[in-house]
Amino acid sequence: MAVILGLLAAVAYGASDFAAGVGGRRLGAGVVALFVQIVAFLMAVIAVTVGAHHGFTASALGWGLVAGVGCAAGTMALYRGFVVGRISVVAPLSAVVAAVVPALTGIALGEHLTSLAGLGLVFALPAIGLVSWHRDTAAKTKTRPGVLEGLISGAGFAVLFIALDQAGAAAGFWPLVPGLALAGVLILPFALKEPRPIRVDTAALALLLTAGVFGGAADLLFLTATGRGPLSIVAVLTALYPAVTILLARIFLGERWNAAQACGLLAAAVAITLITLG
Repeated sequence: MAVILGLLAAVAYGASDFAAGVGGRRLGAGVVALFVQIVAFLMAVIAVTVGAHHGFTASALGWGLVAGVGCAAGTMALYRGFVVGRISVVAPLSAVVAAVVPALTGIALGEHLTSLAGLGLVFALPAIGLVSWHRDTAAKTKTRPGVLEGLISGAGFAVLFIALDQAGAAAGFWPLVPGLALAGVLILPFALKEPRPIRVDTAALALLLTAGVFGGAADLLFLTATGRGPLSIVAVLTALYPAVTILLARIFLGERWNAAQACGLLAAAVAITLITLG
């Protein structure tokens, strides 16, 4: 079940990123990021209200706040990296760090993997980088590659994943409530500084809502998955979300895959199969 939930979280994160990326062209990255956090927060509130009744501890809520800091840092560093650096550097670096750090953390905390699952991780890590990779046609206009932003973004998302895992399943979805609220507060200044005028129309609102709903669903799915299986597996599977983003870009925007992305999708399929069998 943890494998399925981790993959569903990857699908949801990938769909959210696709909608946010398209919406960001109209509204600006900061505005989209803030709206996603608001919708995700509302979904978390609904989840703890109508879902199974769980108690919460100060520790769980504290880890939720840590997750919120990681979410805000990861999101804004990723968007800034896209602006000041090369997407072909920032995106894969962020995704790989977001997978490797939680995986190593889980193993260090005593998680044991089967041989097949371990081999699946070996295939999954390069797959994450490859599916994120695309040729940067605007490379000559960039002042630097964006390695720092990629590292910060990946570290932020790694903190998000690890903190939600440490919050534990006993508190249900409660850790998401303070975490997403804090993430929204931290992202608010970036949204207010958005330089472009905001053009809101029906299509833009649809993209915002789609990004927010899928982003909120991804958080809920990931937290549930970490309660059902090891962080080292769930985090790596969830970090395959760029594969979903490029699939949607191919379907809706007609974007072509390069050789690296095709190899990455194949490696991802092999990794998922091995981890599932393991």
